[in-house]
Amino acid sequence: MSGFVLTPTDTADEVRVAAELAARHAGFADRARRLPGEVVAALVAAGFSRHFVPVRWGGRAAGFGELLDRVSTVGEGCTSAAWIAAVIAGAARLGVYLPEEGQRELWSTGAETVIAGALNPGGRATPEAGGWRLTGEWPLVSGVDFADWTLVCALVPRGERTVARFFAVPCRDYRVVDTWFNVGLRATGSNTLVVDGAFVPGHRSVARGAVRQGRAVGSDAPCHTARLRTVSGTLFAAPALGAARAAVRAWSARSAGQAVGGPLAPGGGPSARSVLARAEDEIESAALLLHRVALAGDGGPGGVGEPARARRDCALAAEQLVDAVERLFRSAGCGAQAQDDPLQRIWRDVHCAASHTALRFDTAGGAQGGPLPERR
Repeated sequence: MSGFVLTPTDTADEVRVAAELAARHAGFADRARRLPGEVVAALVAAGFSRHFVPVRWGGRAAGFGELLDRVSTVGEGCTSAAWIAAVIAGAARLGVYLPEEGQRELWSTGAETVIAGALNPGGRATPEAGGWRLTGEWPLVSGVDFADWTLVCALVPRGERTVARFFAVPCRDYRVVDTWFNVGLRATGSNTLVVDGAFVPGHRSVARGAVRQGRAVGSDAPCHTARLRTVSGTLFAAPALGAARAAVRAWSARSAGQAVGGPLAPGGGPSARSVLARAEDEIESAALLLHRVALAGDGGPGGVGEPARARRDCALAAEQLVDAVERLFRSAGCGAQAQDDPLQRIWRDVHCAASHTALRFDTAGGAQGGPLPERR
């Protein structure tokens, strides 16, 4: 984060400021394949990097419901900016599972430290005296270009098999390869992180199982004890929720312009009004599902069946958001496919977000078997 001037706050006003700034730069960021530094600084100033940081390290240990609302607000301005907001919040949450000494080092310069995360094993670590020797490549690491630290997952030997662990690596110990040339969420800069034999002290590592189960070190805050699979879907779906609401506004603005200046007026006939009403219903239905999951996470670990139900609900919400945006985009005509039209960018972004493994029904929905857990 060197070079960025930060004024950290946690007010809703700062979130709106970040959303408005991101919206002004959305088109440029999409073409540049990265967020401008001032947008990243605004996200940090709005409190996203410190949202889940423990209070003892200067953070807020705040809730998932609040984060869902704040990320979706940013998503109404720029989906990629909202994705980064969610990612840096979620990655910082992983830090609370490190040993106490590791947490102290991670947040030694303050709770505004920007952390990225690579959740899938992409390398290997071999034990050495006092720690591990880490080598590997991790693609698709959103925000890695400007992160101060990244928590990466790697495989380590245990007898004749391997197990997964997370390792906290400072930016000085890895390099970034420019590999993100995607159709959607282009401005997230989700490039490849490469570690070439860096030494990681033992206090900067934790077993992946502890993270998944919510076994926080030094904190019993609900946001830290919630199981990873109960809450991860809301982080990835929140940007799409905001984007879908922005699609309604873009469609309505196009409708108003056509109603005045041309024969094709989406807002002028019963069929077109039905398209809008259906899309709005799908979006708010998805919002209800996501808020249910977020509130479950705010309650802490939850029941045994909650992670599976949460994953299914988030996947269903993502499908509804895709359907709503698809409905609006197709009904808007060929003009909406112009390079500078916000509707086509939103369409690309929402499809990309919904393809994340945490939001795909074929992987998330299949985990839900048998009767639903009792509602709390």
